[in-house]
Amino acid sequence: MTFKSVTDAYRLSNGVEIPCVGFGTWQTPEGEVAVSSVKTALAAGYRHIDTAAIYGNEESVGRAIRESGIPRKDIFLTTKLWNEDHGYDSTLRAFEASSRRLGTDYFDLYLIHWPNPVRFRANWQEVNAGTWKAFEELYNAKKARAIGVSNFHQRHIEALLKTAGIAPQVNQIRLCPGDTQDAVVEYCRSKNILLEAYSPLGVGKLLGAPEMQVFAEKYRRSVAQICIRWSLQRGYLPLPKSVNPGRIRENTQVFDFELSPGDVETIAGFTGIGGMDRNPDEADF
Repeated sequence: MTFKSVTDAYRLSNGVEIPCVGFGTWQTPEGEVAVSSVKTALAAGYRHIDTAAIYGNEESVGRAIRESGIPRKDIFLTTKLWNEDHGYDSTLRAFEASSRRLGTDYFDLYLIHWPNPVRFRANWQEVNAGTWKAFEELYNAKKARAIGVSNFHQRHIEALLKTAGIAPQVNQIRLCPGDTQDAVVEYCRSKNILLEAYSPLGVGKLLGAPEMQVFAEKYRRSVAQICIRWSLQRGYLPLPKSVNPGRIRENTQVFDFELSPGDVETIAGFTGIGGMDRNPDEADF
């Protein structure tokens, strides 16, 4: 698929279009920093903003969207259900709380943030089934244009599908050079589930990696631009995050060059240089 700008879109399994690069807000603090960075991203051309209840910045993200002057319908907004709110009733309450904080009556994408929280580890399958029932109701009520999951492996999705009427349309997982989660990616693609790549810059670790600097020099681009371009050429939807205005703008400028197929594979093979994904069944939250 050939993209020419950050507003070009993937098409989800339900036909909803989702801009091919999103602006991430993990670790962006609530307040002026979050407001300013999201407004800068929107001014730079982003139309896809990703947040989550646990990030603690939903109010600021919502404020930034309103102050941008861009119509809500022109912005693809994602948020996520946090671990303590799994279960049918809790999910519906958490959705309404996120809606109030973000100042919107619908989300373009709503995700289960983690599959197997510590609180529900003894019966996570049953609890996820209740959670997903609420997700499907929100979807059918048009309060969520698309629904999906995050950090789910094949076993978690298979368990969900045993009782689901609607399959997840997205799985947002950690994907970056050297951390490609091939088994999860292959399974999701077999189910027509789009892969979103969080931490596509390896939480900043890749920016100083000598292996990546070689390619930055070869293509006369920043390491961040190489990482984002690599993610797109792998068929992922990257969610780069920055609070630096220059870097926010720079991260949109990845459509006028292409990595060679060989370089894409070489970069994929730099195992661990940007850190590795966490086993969701062992996460301590």
